[in-house]
Amino acid sequence: MKLGRTIIFLLTAAMTAVSCSTTRVLQEGEYRLARNKIEVSGEKNFNAGKLEPYIKQKANTYLIFGWNPFLNIYNWSNGKGKGWDKFVQKIGVAPIVYESELVDKSIESLTNHLEYLGYYDSKVVSEINVKKRRVYVTYKVDLGNRIPIGDIILTLPPEGDFTETFLKDTSAITIRKGDYLSEAALEAETERAATKMRNQGFYNFNKNYFFFEADTLDSKDSAVLRYTINEYTRNDTKRMASPIRKFYIDKVNIEYPKNLKIREKILRELNTIVPGNVYNADIVNSTYSRLSSLKVFSSVNIGMTQSDVDKVDCQISLAQSKLQGFKINLEASSNSSGLIGISPQISYFHKNIFRGGEWLNLSFIGNFQKKFKSSVRSNEFGVSASLSFPNFFPLPYRYFKGAIPRTDVSMSYNYQSRPEYTRNIISTSYGYNGNVRNRFFYQVFPLQLNIVQLSKLDADFIDNLEKDPFLFNAYQNHFDFGSGATLYYTTNAETIPTNSYFYTRLQFDIAGNLLSAFNPLMSENEQGEKVIWDTPYSQFVRAELTLGRTWIFGKKSGQSVAMRLVAGAGYAYGNSTALPFEKHFYGGGANSLRGWQVRSIGPGCDSLDTSFVIPNQSGDMKLEFNAEYRFRMFWKVEGAVFADIGNIWSLRRKAEIDDTGIFTFKNFGKSIAADWGAGVRLNLGFLLLRVDLGMKVHDPSRSQAWVNPGQWLKKGNYTLHFGVGYPF
Repeated sequence: MKLGRTIIFLLTAAMTAVSCSTTRVLQEGEYRLARNKIEVSGEKNFNAGKLEPYIKQKANTYLIFGWNPFLNIYNWSNGKGKGWDKFVQKIGVAPIVYESELVDKSIESLTNHLEYLGYYDSKVVSEINVKKRRVYVTYKVDLGNRIPIGDIILTLPPEGDFTETFLKDTSAITIRKGDYLSEAALEAETERAATKMRNQGFYNFNKNYFFFEADTLDSKDSAVLRYTINEYTRNDTKRMASPIRKFYIDKVNIEYPKNLKIREKILRELNTIVPGNVYNADIVNSTYSRLSSLKVFSSVNIGMTQSDVDKVDCQISLAQSKLQGFKINLEASSNSSGLIGISPQISYFHKNIFRGGEWLNLSFIGNFQKKFKSSVRSNEFGVSASLSFPNFFPLPYRYFKGAIPRTDVSMSYNYQSRPEYTRNIISTSYGYNGNVRNRFFYQVFPLQLNIVQLSKLDADFIDNLEKDPFLFNAYQNHFDFGSGATLYYTTNAETIPTNSYFYTRLQFDIAGNLLSAFNPLMSENEQGEKVIWDTPYSQFVRAELTLGRTWIFGKKSGQSVAMRLVAGAGYAYGNSTALPFEKHFYGGGANSLRGWQVRSIGPGCDSLDTSFVIPNQSGDMKLEFNAEYRFRMFWKVEGAVFADIGNIWSLRRKAEIDDTGIFTFKNFGKSIAADWGAGVRLNLGFLLLRVDLGMKVHDPSRSQAWVNPGQWLKKGNYTLHFGVGYPF
């Protein structure tokens, strides 16, 4: 109890101190810019939001963070429990002092951008409202006229390679009769056409060769657009005109540090820029992507130098990156019942182990749990090794024009010692991984094998398992042989993103179907399961979908709101009546329901299974939603306020057992667990350390499920987590 009081006090004090230290006091005659608003008239469906970036002074953004959970918990502060009753504190940034001259600059900026979008003669005026020492600015926009394009006159250089090539693709021109005239549309067309022509060999062609002229004199309601490509740029004169030529690759040279030990054959095969071929910008980008994907080079520079009238030399310069090193990760948690857990991990990597861009990764993990003043403990040790080769075996490099998938081979061993049992797991897999444009990432494993052996089962634990055959079948020797995949898409692949982003992840496993084809050749055990070497094989399907979105905003992107939805389910069939335990879902922990320690929640409304001395709750299905508000405090320290809801459930059980843990729509509402909490993070850029305190709000395992604020920091109602990286 004292630990919980101390932690929440420190978190609150830190937030309060930060908000006080970062809030600048307004001077006499100064006003705070409280809000900018844009009102648009003249077009019903116009999106006013796309004009906001052109306002020169942004208004204050902050969170009013207030609550009254403490009641008598902090009665030590004044002896009467009233010291925190009215705790309300703004957490944000210093006030934005209103500057009137920036309003005029904003009007000019908005007017210019509207003209760029094709709204000519738009009117923008400001309306200033002052309330006390706060200023509210409204920009009233009256959209100007839009001019449709009545006709397009296309003029190209005299007949030759360029004109012939351009005319083959006029259907791709993005400007059409009837479209509204705008500089934005014209610029988009020049970018498209210039890129297209560079990919056809016209190496030095760019958007400066385009000239546009709109004639509105002959018609009041439309414009005649003259679309011209000259043989000189906008910065030159007609006297400097010269034919726009198609270029060919002459010499190609690859340069890399002499102390880098790498097989040159790999570099030559990854390079797609070939002497004698027509210059193509996409081919250049493809070579850049293929060489960068090795992760052996910190930078890849591809330069072109004109060597003749229609030839260019290519110089590929490679700079070596750090080839090997160690990574350390640590997570820890402690709850009010005295259970403490710590999960260290250390990994060694080498990105060029066989001098051909092969990656070696060795990882050692541990998971240790112990109860204070008790001999009860759980230990887990694991070691894994993986090799990743820069090719899609057995296909050669020439089958891929862009980035090449990698071939992965891995093996691991895991040892778990708990009071109830000892388990050994050997795993191996073979598959492929890669990405498309650094947005879509995939891992596909055609072959996955897990061998699980249990020993030293506690007698009481066995008695409890025998009451539920489905649970009993989850705790037996078995092996899985099947396939799996992980598909991931994100709009921002940075380690610690600085812009708003969305992501989704789908994980899928299926096992046993191939082996089931040989059932007639196999013997059976007493339970009727087909066995190989006296061990049954598992047959199941399992999938998990994650959707996440993070909005980053505020001054210097100092605030964000992150949300995540996780849904997963697994089902055993054929040779199995229950999912293998290692394929079960669980909740709680530093990255899940933070009011609970890992594996201490669910399934459904079930209480903790007392046959496990250390919590080990699991289920066949999971549904969870997390939300978190993050804000910069000072230096590299960030704060967070979060809420988590969800649970795990079983999908089937023995009929005689109550159904409190089984998923049903009838019991769905009352089986949802909920928590909230606050945290502090140290963001070093390359590494983020965090401490989160989660407090239970709704505990479905209790008859009195709702936890009132006065109980949040009492024994059994909160958990403290230490972690590396954001929880999601």
